[in-house]
Amino acid sequence: MNKSFSRVARLGALAALLTLLSACLGTPDGVMPVQNFEAERYLGRWYEIARLDHSFERGLTNVTADYAWREDGGVRVFNRGFDTKDQQWSDIEGKARFIGPESEAHLKVSFFGPFYASYVVFELERENYDYAFVSGFNRDYLWLLARTPTVSDAVRAEFVKSASALGFDTDELIWVDHAPVSGDDG
Repeated sequence: MNKSFSRVARLGALAALLTLLSACLGTPDGVMPVQNFEAERYLGRWYEIARLDHSFERGLTNVTADYAWREDGGVRVFNRGFDTKDQQWSDIEGKARFIGPESEAHLKVSFFGPFYASYVVFELERENYDYAFVSGFNRDYLWLLARTPTVSDAVRAEFVKSASALGFDTDELIWVDHAPVSGDDG
C-alpha cells in the first residue's frame, strides 16, 4: 500500500509539474499571436524600447536581442544589456522553437535547460518589421521591440494603448535607455 501510494504521489507530482510547465507556454486571454508571420524577416537585432519589470532584466539599459537560425532548425536568442549597478555588460544565450506553425508568431524560449516560456508577438509592423509588441505567457511579461534604439511617439502611444486594452499594467512600463555608456562595446 505504501509503495503504491508513493508511485501515485510521484505520478501526481509529475503531472502537476508538466501542467505548470505547459501553462508557461500559453498566452494571456485576448492576446493573439500574429498570423502570416515571416520568421526570416524577424531575425537580426532588436532593441528593447519598453518592458515590464522582472528580475532577470532589472537594472539593465541598452538591452538588445539578436535572433538567428540554429543548425537544428530552432532560433538562437542572444540577449545583452548594460548592468547599471555593476557597470558592465551582461548577456545570455538561449534557444527558441515555434509552438505551432512558423507562420504563427508564438514561440517557446529557454535560457535555462528544459524550462521554456512563451514568446508571443501580438502586433508587428508588417511592411519592414520595424517594431513588435511581445508578451509572455501572462500579463507580467511585456516588451516593445524595435529595429532602432528609438521609436516615434505614435508607436509608443499605440503600444501603450494596445497593451492597456489587453489588460497589461502600462503604468509600470520601464522605458529603456539606449544612451552610450562608457567603454561601450555593444
